[in-house]
Amino acid sequence: MKNRPIPNLSDDQKAYVRGLLLYEDDYVLAFNKPSGLAVQTRGNRGTSLDHLLWSFARSNGKRPHLVHRIDAGTSGLILAAKTKPAMAALSAEFAERRVRKTYLALVAGTLPPGDQGRIEVALKKSGRSVTPGLVDQGADAAITDWTLLKRSHDGALIEARPLTGRMHQIRAHLAHLGCPILGDVIYGTGTQSAERLMLHAARLEITRPDGQALALEAPVPEAFAAKQLELGL
Repeated sequence: MKNRPIPNLSDDQKAYVRGLLLYEDDYVLAFNKPSGLAVQTRGNRGTSLDHLLWSFARSNGKRPHLVHRIDAGTSGLILAAKTKPAMAALSAEFAERRVRKTYLALVAGTLPPGDQGRIEVALKKSGRSVTPGLVDQGADAAITDWTLLKRSHDGALIEARPLTGRMHQIRAHLAHLGCPILGDVIYGTGTQSAERLMLHAARLEITRPDGQALALEAPVPEAFAAKQLELGL
C-alpha cells in the first residue's frame, strides 16, 4: 500500500505548529493547542492540527497521528503518536481509562457550596451537543471529579478530572452542576461572558510504550490568565 503524498505546507504553517510543540520523544509529540484551532476537520477542509502534523512527516510519507481529541474551543494538551506501535499503545491507555487528565475551567453561575465532588450524570448525544440521560435509554455513563480551587463574587476556577471521555463531558457536567464554563456557546452564556471557551487541558499523565510514566503540563494561554485575573481569581 502506497503512502499518501505529503501535502505542501507553507513555512509559516510549519513554524506555527512547531511553536505549539511542548514535548517530543521517540514515541510521542505533545502540543499546547490554542483555542480556536480545530483538531480535525471533515474532509480535511481548512486548517486543523491533524493537517499540520504533516510538518513532521518523514520522506517516505509516514507521519504522526493524533491519539485523542479535544474540542476546537478548548486549549491545551493533545498528543500525537510517532509510529503505529506507539499509536496502538497510547490509544489503549486512553481506551482503558489509564490516562489521568486534568482540566482547568473558569465558571460562573450558582457555585457549589463545597470545594470538591463527583458528577455522575450519563450523557446522550443530541446533534452537536449532549444532554443528560439514562444509560438504559441509550445515554453513556460519564463521571467527572471536580475541585473548586478559587472562588470570587464573579466566578470560580475549577479543576476537572474526567474519568470517562464523553463528548463535551466537562462542559455539560459543569453546566448541570449549575456553573457553566464561561464562553461556552452551547451550555453557557456564550461570547457574552468570555471571548473564548474558558476550558484548558492543563495536565496529562500517561504511560509510554516503553513502560515509563510521562507527566506533561501546558501553561494556560494569555486570554485565560487575563480572564482569571478579571474575575479576581
